[in-house]
Amino acid sequence: MKSSQELRAKLHSIDHRGYPAYKELQGSYDFRDYILSIDHVQGDPFAAPSRLSIQVAGNQAGFPAEYEATKARRITLQDHLTRLFGRELNAGSFSARGSGKSGLLTASRCGQEVLERTACRVQNGSVRMRFEAGFPARGRTIDAGELEKMLFDILPGCVRKSLFYRNIDQRKLKAAIDLCDDQQYVRGKLKELGLCAFIANGSILPRQSGISDLPMKGAVPFTSPSSLEVALTLPCRGEIKGMGIPTGITLFVGGGYHGKSTVLQALQNGVYNHIGGDGRELVVTDETAWKLRSEDGRSIASVDISPFITHLPGGRDTGRFSSEDASGSTSQAANLMEALESGSTLLLMDEDTSATNFMIRDKLMQQVISPKEEPITPYIQRVRSLFQDCGVSSIIVAGSSGSYFHVADTVIQMKNYVPLDITARAKEAAREFPVFSADQELFPRWNQDRSPRPNMALRRDDRLKAKAMGTNELSLGHDTVELRYVEQLRDSEQTMALALLLQYAELRLMDGKKTLRQIADQLESLLDQKGLEGLFDRGDVRSSLARPRRQEIMACINRYRKLLF
Repeated sequence: MKSSQELRAKLHSIDHRGYPAYKELQGSYDFRDYILSIDHVQGDPFAAPSRLSIQVAGNQAGFPAEYEATKARRITLQDHLTRLFGRELNAGSFSARGSGKSGLLTASRCGQEVLERTACRVQNGSVRMRFEAGFPARGRTIDAGELEKMLFDILPGCVRKSLFYRNIDQRKLKAAIDLCDDQQYVRGKLKELGLCAFIANGSILPRQSGISDLPMKGAVPFTSPSSLEVALTLPCRGEIKGMGIPTGITLFVGGGYHGKSTVLQALQNGVYNHIGGDGRELVVTDETAWKLRSEDGRSIASVDISPFITHLPGGRDTGRFSSEDASGSTSQAANLMEALESGSTLLLMDEDTSATNFMIRDKLMQQVISPKEEPITPYIQRVRSLFQDCGVSSIIVAGSSGSYFHVADTVIQMKNYVPLDITARAKEAAREFPVFSADQELFPRWNQDRSPRPNMALRRDDRLKAKAMGTNELSLGHDTVELRYVEQLRDSEQTMALALLLQYAELRLMDGKKTLRQIADQLESLLDQKGLEGLFDRGDVRSSLARPRRQEIMACINRYRKLLF
């Protein structure tokens, strides 16, 4: 390892040379109370910025050991430090000048969710922070003086203000850790209490707008109906009350713009912990929950959709159904069966984004069109057996059809963003209408042993590239994977991680023998043991990746059009 003064001297020696000479700086440098590593140098000032990292030893960083006592605490600590460091770094960004990305300083931009990221890794007290920097140039000539300003004037202050326990606001960090403990306590209590979700009284569910994830000012605070109210004594906050949503079948109904979809959105994002001030800090959902919807045009590869769709015209096999351009009903059936394959025990649905013929068939339609002529068994005929036989609950938002009143265990009306338990009234009204269908049967057995074969063309491509485009899509080589309807993806860094996980699975795990579930198991084991850093053979780790859930990993693989069986 070299000293910081050797770095300064090297900078002076390459000043005014061609931009590629910056690569001579790669390596680690001792700045006394931290180590700066230049891990990757960009090819020119207009290319993707250089990747750097800071390493602070545990005896220097000084963070309490108990803040690493659990995985959730450690992730919260890492998240908090990433936000602090990023704030300091952004304040100094572009203080140095030059062409292209010269002077850029940036770290992960965290949203409302607390996610595990490659940006920060805390282990046994030591802190490693990864970030990006645009090395300055005049044209394509090195401007060493400006980089010296970045590395010796701006960066040290950012590091010391954010990565040393003695220098940060310790009360805010403790508040973040305490909130994490409370959230994890609620999450751990769901199964014990027979709940699939919990929404604390006082939660602010509406967001500022469709493009802002911040809480809406002046919004109506959530208040549980007394019949569903649950009291919990949290380890840090003490006693709270809120609405416990029981396992089984829950229906949210009400007029338009009264808050049904807002509640559902809060629940689908409740699989993640949130930062303080979000308004949804204590909205906690079964962490395997899957937002189910139709997805016209998606690719499906060898999925058993026979529990819902059989005897298609032309004799197509629905036990191993494949399509390059699925319909609304077949895509929703495939999405559901894939969710079960991923281990989901809670399905979230909105009538507005579901295929109508997948959800219901009313009495009149059944009388006119014989069941023998209809290949689709609607969800309403399976929802009860899905819970009783498979342990999978459903939370459904409905605004126009009352058919699910017959099968729902709990019916909640949203009125001006206030939930009302109308289960008894809904059941009484349902008795006056014809039964929607025949008696429910046991949920059929289905095939989950799908073993994707290796794509040899990919393995021969030594320049295979993985890219991400926001949370909407990613690409592997020349092929794109459409993810815009995988609604629980919350961060573009998760999408980039999915691209690399798909690449890893294709090149190393798919062999025609391992099932998709086994591949997901191995990917999760890798992430648990080594983090997202395990996807890289060299030390040059991307600084902006966030871990997706198992459900999103499998959803990504399932939507890859080159998946072979």
